[in-house]
Amino acid sequence: MTDLNFSKKDYFFMNEAIYEARLARLIEEVPIGCVITFEDKIIARTHNYTFKGKSALKHAEILAIEKASAYIDDFRLEDCTMYVTMEPCSMCAGAIINSRIKRLVIGLADYKRGACGSNTNITGDRSQLHYLDAEFSLMEDECLYEIQTFFKMLRNRNKIKDK
Repeated sequence: MTDLNFSKKDYFFMNEAIYEARLARLIEEVPIGCVITFEDKIIARTHNYTFKGKSALKHAEILAIEKASAYIDDFRLEDCTMYVTMEPCSMCAGAIINSRIKRLVIGLADYKRGACGSNTNITGDRSQLHYLDAEFSLMEDECLYEIQTFFKMLRNRNKIKDK
């Protein structure tokens, strides 16, 4: 994990990822948002869609990689940056490596399932052809708020159902 000074652009783009997380929460998806930038422009933006899409593959990062690849017209996203509100899982970390994303900025570490440095480190495996060091903790409190608010809502709903 890296403690870096982030730029104003980084804050802007993470804010956009948080906006996507809020959209996910509104449709009762786990609120994880993701944007991918190229030449300081957002070329892909999305959020989790696993429950509504009925697919374990519809994580925000995977959907964003698909959109960015269509925009670039190539699977190689070598000059792109991904901003994601929560640390990617192993599936998404593998996709990030295979798409050759240049930079990965993460809001909130996931110590249970994260695969970019907090639990395991698929993205930082230097024995691989492509690797990158994830940059953590950009707008961490805001990202944590989205996750906590979502699960609190679910717990409260379940309490009401149990009565």
